[in-house]
Amino acid sequence: MNEIIFVIDQAPEGGYTARALGASIFTQADTLEELRHNVREATECHFDESDPAQPKIIRLHFVREEVLALTPA
Repeated sequence: MNEIIFVIDQAPEGGYTARALGASIFTQADTLEELRHNVREATECHFDESDPAQPKIIRLHFVREEVLALTPA
């Protein structure tokens, strides 16, 4: 595994959540800076240093939901 991808969502109660695709890694934080730190730390904890599957790149994929109201014509 050369890279691991995390899907980043804004949590309804505030802050952010991150979940890895293809690995059981989940973390959360109040700020993006803290989230980046937590994602690195969680990835390092999940993979052993000698594990050949340990990724060299962490990719963050931000998902943003936007709701638009339609007005009757």
